Amino acid sequence: MDSFTLVVASALAGMTMAVSMGLLYLASARRVCLRHWALAGSFFAASNVLAAIGIHFQIQHVLLTGSANVLYIAGHFGILAGLRHHLGLRPRWDAMGVLALLVLGAHCLPVLQASVTLRLIAFAPVVVVIDLGAAWLLWRQRDREAQVAYRPLIVLELFFAAQLAVRIVYLAVNDSMPLTFMGSHFLQTSGSLFVLVFLSMATMSCALIVTQQQAQALLKASLTDMLTGWQNRRALHDIAAREFLRCRRTGADAYFITFDIDHFKSINDRYGHAVGDSAIRHVTDLSGRILRGYDAMFRIGGEEFAVLITDLRLDDVCRVAGRLRELVAASPLLAEGQPDPVRMTVSVGVAALAPEDGKWEDMLRRADEALYHAKRHGRDRVSVHGRDVAAPARSAA
Repeated sequence: MDSFTLVVASALAGMTMAVSMGLLYLASARRVCLRHWALAGSFFAASNVLAAIGIHFQIQHVLLTGSANVLYIAGHFGILAGLRHHLGLRPRWDAMGVLALLVLGAHCLPVLQASVTLRLIAFAPVVVVIDLGAAWLLWRQRDREAQVAYRPLIVLELFFAAQLAVRIVYLAVNDSMPLTFMGSHFLQTSGSLFVLVFLSMATMSCALIVTQQQAQALLKASLTDMLTGWQNRRALHDIAAREFLRCRRTGADAYFITFDIDHFKSINDRYGHAVGDSAIRHVTDLSGRILRGYDAMFRIGGEEFAVLITDLRLDDVCRVAGRLRELVAASPLLAEGQPDPVRMTVSVGVAALAPEDGKWEDMLRRADEALYHAKRHGRDRVSVHGRDVAAPARSAA
């Protein structure tokens, strides 16, 4: 396949990338990283269109070659900019603007105007640095699930940078090799073929990153209670089962703290459901101040909550439960539209993982029994299974 055909194919691949990323942007909650990748595809397409014009009409003007090289570098930078935005960093297109001026200025140097080989040796390292930067940016991320989606682009960036570095070294040690503007020498045609493959694979790799991110967001939403931001019953089953097995294997301690809002029905009846929802959010916000950031917190019913705590002693867990109860009692809700603060209390139950437990639900059941004991004995108190509750108890009103 000759250079002209490869360049045209690469232009089409760039256009495909631009259109694909643009359509994904419209269909995926307007993820801005896709706009950067669409722009990258447009830059690659424009670069190859200029190269095709130069080949077809045998134009070697400095403005044409300089613009084609700037657009080509900008295409690689666009992929990096999209990744930076995806990871919450500044895209830094301002740096690309400075780089574009430097590359255009370098094309005005007589020594570079006269030699295609020197231009390749001068500008290819810029692309290598950009591609290695993109690979390193993804490699250093510690999200294991996201790494699955990042890996194809990491490999692609490293492979493209490696082949480009090899070509630079080969040209540097074989300085007598004649290259012409987009000629059909093997070194140039192979380079065009690598660009074609790179664009095709980059389009799929970038799309994979976005679709995996969307899948993770959907999964998180399915495991999260929308009112409180705590995890729901579905998440409880998965997390508690995993922690139960870990604690059984390692001998670590585990505890459930369960609590609910006392007389919650009367709050709803007196103030309305909007204030009831605010009360639930208020209690979970207060609880979050007491609990550790890595404790597993769940909303398991209308006004009932559970917290799975590991690697603490029972006395420490009881102190956490007591502080939680005290903070809620001391922090009335200032609800919008209500002249008086809404005072609330919670009843709390605590249970530890026992040697005879065959499944995690046994521990949660005992924590519920302790909670019901607290409600039967006056509410606004903490009951501990094994200390306050010696036998299974039925629920209180």
